[in-house]
Amino acid sequence: MNKMDGYSMDIKEKNIKELQKIFPEVIREGKVDFERLRLLLGENIEKVNERYEFTWNGKTEAIKIAQTPSLGTLLPDGESSKDFDKTQNLYIEGDNLEVLKLLQKSYFGKIKMIYIDPPYNTGKDFVYKDDYRDNIKNYKEITKQTTRANPETS
Repeated sequence: MNKMDGYSMDIKEKNIKELQKIFPEVIREGKVDFERLRLLLGENIEKVNERYEFTWNGKTEAIKIAQTPSLGTLLPDGESSKDFDKTQNLYIEGDNLEVLKLLQKSYFGKIKMIYIDPPYNTGKDFVYKDDYRDNIKNYKEITKQTTRANPETS
């Protein structure tokens, strides 16, 4: 039986080791020499910062937080589970990011699909586009929109 240290997988360290396998000469004293990597990649590097991408305010910080190791434990809840000893499915309740980091080490390469429920406990009202029964006035009130759209103002 393998004894685990209790920490989630260190994604940064794993990525550096993978990079070192491919380009050993770009790792110097445990750090990535990006200038050397650029030289080795030659023409296959992005020179322009303009591109389509999914982004939001705080994305860089979110990536940094996602890469920090977690110290936690997933505990089974046999009483709340249905056929706990027989099923091959798990229901896990917790903070999405923390749970995913904890799963990564133990279940790496073993998970077929994960369903993640969006965070409803933020204390804010959510308005979804899939319910078209609500009128535009109420929608704007809920979303605190004060400007009017062009079709309304001609």
